[in-house]
Amino acid sequence: MTKKDYIEGKTKAGFAYKIKYNNLNNMELLDVLEEVDENPLAIATAINMLLGKEGKKALYDFVRLEDGTVPADLVTENLMEIFSSIKEIKN
Repeated sequence: MTKKDYIEGKTKAGFAYKIKYNNLNNMELLDVLEEVDENPLAIATAINMLLGKEGKKALYDFVRLEDGTVPADLVTENLMEIFSSIKEIKN
């Protein structure tokens, strides 16, 4: 893949991401995101589909607390910021 096949950025908190364009341009991802309101657990599937296994681990490690827990609100906050940034990039 060439560099233009990826979307890269950084959240305000400092999480750097690199997403394959095909991961974003995926109707199944949109289907999962549509389910999130009814099933908040679907967000974990969306994260996997968007960031991939390594990206998900990087995000979890980025927000991980000293006691080892991964705060769901911080994961969601970073994910929403990624989607907002991507929307701005595409416009």
